Amino acid sequence: MQWLVLALLCLRLGEGSVRIPLKQGKSMLELMKQKGIPESFQKDLRGDPGRKYLLTDAVAYEPLTNYLDTFYFGEISIGNPPQNFMVIFDTGSANLWVPSTYCRSPACANHARFNPKLSSNFSSIDVTYTLSYGLGDVSVVLGYDTVTIQNIVVKNQEFGLSLEEPTQPFYYLEFDGILGMSYPGVGLRGYNTLLENMLLQNQLTEPIFSFYYSRNPTYDYGGEVILGGIDPELYYGEILWAPVVQELYWKIAIEEFSIGSSATGWCRQGCHGILDTGTFLLTIPQQFISTLQWELGAHEIDYEYVVDCNNIPSMPTLYFAISGTQLPLPPSVYVLKKNGFCTLGIETTYVPSDSGQPLWILGNIFLRQYYSIFDMANNRVGLALSA
Repeated sequence: MQWLVLALLCLRLGEGSVRIPLKQGKSMLELMKQKGIPESFQKDLRGDPGRKYLLTDAVAYEPLTNYLDTFYFGEISIGNPPQNFMVIFDTGSANLWVPSTYCRSPACANHARFNPKLSSNFSSIDVTYTLSYGLGDVSVVLGYDTVTIQNIVVKNQEFGLSLEEPTQPFYYLEFDGILGMSYPGVGLRGYNTLLENMLLQNQLTEPIFSFYYSRNPTYDYGGEVILGGIDPELYYGEILWAPVVQELYWKIAIEEFSIGSSATGWCRQGCHGILDTGTFLLTIPQQFISTLQWELGAHEIDYEYVVDCNNIPSMPTLYFAISGTQLPLPPSVYVLKKNGFCTLGIETTYVPSDSGQPLWILGNIFLRQYYSIFDMANNRVGLALSA
């Protein structure tokens, strides 16, 4: 059963819409300006772009649970008194939803469900939506309530209460819902995302958040997400900053991809990469997958790319050129081991960027290697070697 679940989990978790034309990336602050947020408030958030963000400035440290070395999720609460839920902190989507007592499907019954009748702060919007994920579509009705993450308290937050969830694979998943952390353009129109309201309600000392995934995760500790800061003890060396190229996702430019010492030239016309904590694998543009499979000596069996475990030490390191720097991904990271069975931690990206450039998704395989920082004020992503 675990292998069935893992196969399903390898599908895209976050919402997959890329229908809006590519534009110059806008920061969260610029998007708030478009919504009429006072300029004085925007300036307070912008701060000094050169300032070091330290853990002491962070207002919330949220430990993450590791599930089958695949997904990482943490606890939030909704309502008054609080009702607790385990959610994926997903940089590839923007909406927050949890199971609810409105939902009668088996997947909901097997998870914590929000009961609006038990919260004194809940108010109904009575608007329904279908949220599309790689794992399936989730039907929700919207409501407002208080959302709490550690000592962050966001009032009157819009969120989805599930009406129906597909049994497979949601019934088997250990987490309850999804908390989206991408740009507002991916979210439901007319409603503020949780990150927007954190900023509006002065819940973040700095407009930044960061992710650390442990190289040796256990169920009790898979890593952490820090809302409002960076922990220098969780990475080595300097932070590499890359500008975001689109205001929908945390999408950056990839200048070159190399297999060992050989540049492939696949990105000579430019490539894009989305840093996505809601995707487990490293996804490769479809047109390149056969060549990469051959170069790594892999054989496709039942939609997996199998390699000889004995060959791992001699397999090449993969390199992503980002902001003029080569970021290595060694075989010890991109090859997955399970019970003496070894596969590449990759799958195919079928959708190109809006500009037509090849699109990569830098999922948790990549993010285990690199501590990731999401700077909402300066519209950029930071990467540093994980400790």
